[in-house]
Amino acid sequence: MTSSSPRPEPSEVARVTSEAAELLEVLWGRASTAPVSASQLRVLFILEHNEGINLRTLADALGSTPPSTSRLCDRLQAVGYIERVASSTSRRELRLYLSRRGGSFLAELRSRREHALESVLAQMPAAKRTALLQGLEAFVTTAAAQLHEVDGADARTA
Repeated sequence: MTSSSPRPEPSEVARVTSEAAELLEVLWGRASTAPVSASQLRVLFILEHNEGINLRTLADALGSTPPSTSRLCDRLQAVGYIERVASSTSRRELRLYLSRRGGSFLAELRSRREHALESVLAQMPAAKRTALLQGLEAFVTTAAAQLHEVDGADARTA
């Protein structure tokens, strides 16, 4: 799109972004997430940003039930990717943490995913890569702010 082109409608940008996300999933699929499933990977991402949360909070974040979430955590603990630590305030409550091994797994996964993307990005013209980077930075900033607003509203209504 040139600077003299009409501004794209949000619906058109959403359609193309959705298509790009689907292609990202295909590219990322080449960077295996073994030995974890997609659901378990979500747990790792959540724990990375919310260290020490309890099982109920994690289940809420996943839109799941505590028993199902506990089973996901059992598997992740078995491979050494998470740690369960007794809460200092309640003997019945466990706090969940990403282990060092889990953090290393996520770093390696991100590296493999970035490598898969680099081959596509290297074929794009430099100006388009720059525009993509600027657009994605704005998207990340806006989406993160919106998610924090929603999380804050949820915490106030809880």
